[in-house]
Amino acid sequence: MIRVVVADDQALIRGSFTVLVDSEPDLTVVGEAATGAEAVAVALEQQPDVVLMDVRMPEMDGIEATRRIKDVSRVLVVTMFDLDAYVYDALRAGASGFLLKDTPPADLLSAVRVVARGEALLAPAVTRRLIEEFTRAPVLPRVKGLNGVTEREKEVLMLIARGLSNNEIAAHLQVSLATVKTHITRLLAKLEARDRAQLVIAAYESGLVAASG
Repeated sequence: MIRVVVADDQALIRGSFTVLVDSEPDLTVVGEAATGAEAVAVALEQQPDVVLMDVRMPEMDGIEATRRIKDVSRVLVVTMFDLDAYVYDALRAGASGFLLKDTPPADLLSAVRVVARGEALLAPAVTRRLIEEFTRAPVLPRVKGLNGVTEREKEVLMLIARGLSNNEIAAHLQVSLATVKTHITRLLAKLEARDRAQLVIAAYESGLVAASG
């Protein structure tokens, strides 16, 4: 059973997400929150597998709330196109993925399961906007370098940063899907990254991928 907390300051959206999640036999909502502070409190108390986190909430925004609970629960940020400037900050805060508020119900449920499995959910549309945000951003602090990362692994990392899926990377490099997964596993270990979302950040902050590229 995947345990979920729903955090959104709009009661209608919060209630809709709760009913939807609870309708699935393998998902259950263990708490709700209308503010960022409440989201932190409920997450620390319930320690759910996934928190559906709104960005704009009173008392504390979803970015800061994510930062405070990232070691307790995985966070799936719920955003809108006009909130894309928050994507980078949310990734740095520890979010594992993003959903748009108009996401079809089936896709939302699938996203919760993906994040609960320990994977990151970065849709190509969100990744493109992330790249745009890097283009607008000032010079970023550098993370640890890419020492020990092979040239092939750098190629894979660059393609991840461009928003390609594993299947697309395999086709682009003309290698098997299993080989791509092996490269990604090694990248996660070498860069001490938790998931695909953090690999995207590492690709930009290391300078491997240029923001204007």
